[in-house]
Amino acid sequence: MSGPRHDVQSPARQAGSTKERRTQVKPTMAKSGSRKKLPKEVAVINADNCTGCEACLEVCPVDCIYKVPGDTISVLQSWCEIDVERCVGCEVCVHIPTKKSDPYELTVCPWDAIEMVPTVEVAQYVAAKGGPPDYLYENWDRLVVPAQRMAELAAS
Repeated sequence: MSGPRHDVQSPARQAGSTKERRTQVKPTMAKSGSRKKLPKEVAVINADNCTGCEACLEVCPVDCIYKVPGDTISVLQSWCEIDVERCVGCEVCVHIPTKKSDPYELTVCPWDAIEMVPTVEVAQYVAAKGGPPDYLYENWDRLVVPAQRMAELAAS
């Protein structure tokens, strides 16, 4: 016996493809609430070296990386950015973890734009990460202020 058929879309399909969701600039950064534990290091992307290829975006296990479209030519001038408050310091965006005895390292970013920085120094790195001249200034409260809070927590 067959009843009426309901077409149910997956949550990913309802919200658009994964790539579409990740390429939108998020208005707020991290979830509210305190962390259980601060990572020793977090990832920071140097916007001047990033080409927006999205290699890091695809491997991030906590979805803390998103793509920032360029101002004038959104497709050609884009780069990726990391929400440092959500980053868990797993290093997967920098290199694929392998055995310590393995002499080879599989890097993720082909442009070497991602750096793992100590959490206590994250605010300085975020403030100097590059990008368009006014971008950092216009987004200071969203990018640098949370990094400063995180660095203060790590220092205490």
